[in-house]
Amino acid sequence: MSRRTLEFGCGIILVGLLAGVAGLSTTLLLRFVEHLTYHYTFGTLLAGVTGSSPVRRAVGPMIGGALAGFGWWMLRRRTEVPPLADTIANHRRIPRLTLSIDAALQVLLVGSGASLGREGAPRQFAAALGDLGTSRWSLTERDREILLSCAAGAGLAAVYSVPVGGALFATAIMLKTWHPRAVGTALITSSLAVAVASPVTHEAAPLDWPGPQLSYLLIAFAIALSPLALGVGLAFNNLMARARPAITMKSWILIPTIAAAGLLIGFCSIRYPELPGNGKSILTISLNSGLTLGAAAVILFLKPLLTAVFLRAGAVGGMLTPALATGAAMGSVVALAINTWTEHHVSVPAVALTCAAGVLAITQGAPIWAAIFVWELARPPWWLLAPFLVAAVLAHLLRLLIERRKTRQREGSEAPAAAP
Repeated sequence: MSRRTLEFGCGIILVGLLAGVAGLSTTLLLRFVEHLTYHYTFGTLLAGVTGSSPVRRAVGPMIGGALAGFGWWMLRRRTEVPPLADTIANHRRIPRLTLSIDAALQVLLVGSGASLGREGAPRQFAAALGDLGTSRWSLTERDREILLSCAAGAGLAAVYSVPVGGALFATAIMLKTWHPRAVGTALITSSLAVAVASPVTHEAAPLDWPGPQLSYLLIAFAIALSPLALGVGLAFNNLMARARPAITMKSWILIPTIAAAGLLIGFCSIRYPELPGNGKSILTISLNSGLTLGAAAVILFLKPLLTAVFLRAGAVGGMLTPALATGAAMGSVVALAINTWTEHHVSVPAVALTCAAGVLAITQGAPIWAAIFVWELARPPWWLLAPFLVAAVLAHLLRLLIERRKTRQREGSEAPAAAP
């Protein structure tokens, strides 16, 4: 056995363990900030927000936003915070301290109620720890790329207890390959990370599946949902692209802008306590059929809008769970409308998650991963993976068809202009 092979094998084990530490530590920090912001000891964020006073709901996210804005001002004025995926793919040096501080600020902001995903923080921290642990080894650039991409996927797996979802994130989204070496590395590192983080996550699905009586006709219903998921996903992507500043904000203005965004979501949470946080509260209440038709419609509008407001203010965070929450709200609107205005009855949780899988497939461009990730979050009956896959794959195929048609129309309009 060569030294390179031995060190790569040791790197797999080490990266998996360190990614678990990253997931565990970011989860503990997130819970601490949540409990401090909304002054509760046990239960979920939704229970904490619901039980807090209106003043704390409004002021807590504002203070958290101001603190995060101050931290980003101090960080960005001294150094650049490069995108993790591009840094790994281009084999550039990993700025460990910078990415770790940026990850901590993301957790601070999300824990205080910002409408952003928390998955970016453990990915960055896991990659930083993985690079630290393997930096002195004689690994090739490709080996290092595989290990660090798998570290990012394993960090995601650790916080959500989704070993397969984390592994597929590393291979399908980060590495964009199905090579057995990459797939095997991703599966081992994600499994180890979930095991290390289990004292905090208890290896339980983050969402509780209510187990309603479901019909296999949901697979056919997923076909009808796919165009709707496509529209919601494209609208979500377009809104976030427009909201992101063209140039990274580095001035002191970060403090009042992010604080103002926190105050806005705080005011909204007085009426809709599901809005603060990464979107898990919306997913949970959608599964528990706890939304009315009016509330689902309002949340469908407010959740992506508030996420865009934080991006526009200069904040940074994940897009996975906000997109999932938006899709689940859309699915709840459809199911509740059918149950209210027709004689038919459909399962709100099943339709909500099916639409969420379709929306996530559009926002991430990985339909197989999106379906498996949504299934692993809720862990419903095995056969429900089929409608998730149908909605995700069909929505993705429809997007490809639209893009191909636009390309042909563009080429057709340019051809006459180019002719003499």
